[in-house]
Amino acid sequence: MKKDRTSDMTVGNPVKLIIWFMIPMFLGNVFQQFYNIADSIVAGQFIGVDALAAIGSTGSLMFFVTGWLNGLSSGFAIIVSQMFGAKKYDDMRHYVAMSIYLMAGFTVVMTVGLLALNEPILRLMNSPEDLMGDVMAYMGIIYAGLIVTAAYNSLAAFLRALGDSKSPLYFLIISAVINVILDVVLIKFFGMGVEGCAYATVVAQAISAICCLIYIVKKYPILHLEKKNFELRKGSFGKLMALGIPMALQFSITAIGTIIVQGAVNVYGAVHMAGFSAAGKIQNIITMVAVSLGATIATYVGQNRGAGRMDRVREGVRYSWIMLLVWSVIEMVLMYFFGKYFTYLFISPSETEVVAVSVTYFRTVFWAYPFLCTIFLFRNALQGMGYGLVPMLGGVFELVARAAIVFLVAGKTSFTGVCLADPMAWIAALIPLIPYYYYVMKKYKKQSLIQ
Repeated sequence: MKKDRTSDMTVGNPVKLIIWFMIPMFLGNVFQQFYNIADSIVAGQFIGVDALAAIGSTGSLMFFVTGWLNGLSSGFAIIVSQMFGAKKYDDMRHYVAMSIYLMAGFTVVMTVGLLALNEPILRLMNSPEDLMGDVMAYMGIIYAGLIVTAAYNSLAAFLRALGDSKSPLYFLIISAVINVILDVVLIKFFGMGVEGCAYATVVAQAISAICCLIYIVKKYPILHLEKKNFELRKGSFGKLMALGIPMALQFSITAIGTIIVQGAVNVYGAVHMAGFSAAGKIQNIITMVAVSLGATIATYVGQNRGAGRMDRVREGVRYSWIMLLVWSVIEMVLMYFFGKYFTYLFISPSETEVVAVSVTYFRTVFWAYPFLCTIFLFRNALQGMGYGLVPMLGGVFELVARAAIVFLVAGKTSFTGVCLADPMAWIAALIPLIPYYYYVMKKYKKQSLIQ
């Protein structure tokens, strides 16, 4: 029998386990971000500022769409990790099968709906008329390829639920390289414009999904599904949806907030759109450490919660918070002093106005990175324990704060005022998260003492 390459996170040093699991997660997240970033770099360097603005303005919309799928798959995978931690392997395979049903259904509905609403959504975002054609073409191709995005997210989430964060990374590296090559070939040599970037993204994601599937078939007998695993059981869909929907909504609510901010930025024109886009992509990369550590905590907490090891949950969260606060200080220094130079990845240094917009953003938000990092920790810890509602509520607080700032300042003050929407949103998101985490841990500790 083939040996499964799973990783049991219920035993061993928590810090060591978290760090070693997080490193491949971080690299994998960077390469996943690289799809849209590579499109922006190639478009900005080979086509120009308008192309960068067109693709860059889709970032928040892409986050909304792919975030929903990522939230669903991550929520479903938490139950898989809990079953794995409890060593209930037949139940684990059943939930994997039910997750496939649900992801397929959601993806079909999303693809049809988003293709039909492509133009109305972009008009609500105040996309400039001269960029509308390019943005519509780019997003239309992305929507048509959502099935491969959903496939990769689901398969990678199942692997991570079992403690394997390395394999999805390897497949992402391969597809990211293919994405860059296709970007250059389709734009520079075939003159396809922004559509070439979109096709490159979909093809690259399809390759990563196929690689994941082949690897699971060959290396993970524990995930091999049988006909009985696909038989419907009462309550299975409900249990998956109880975690998947709140996590998807949490991603989407956050994305709606960024779409609102993007709509406010679009009013200032292509230069601000391009500068804001470059700054956002750089920030996404630099915060990937926090995102990856948060995702690691979801798996770590899920397995230990399934095994009844709440003492290890508490210890893992405490040490992770210390690591994140140290990293946030490093982020602050990097963005304040060196953010300007990172923008040169996306646009020529001669585009001084675009660069200045990016620098304005960095120097407005840098002080709030500790709050941003803390969100990822407590949100994922609660989700790993099976609590989806309060993390989603944190997203609602985040949305309200962003919308309030945009409503108060957009078009009435300078661009700096719009930039303040992000720090205020990060602080607001923590209002329900931190108190509820400590309430839950206190409840578990009390139950343990009674037992």
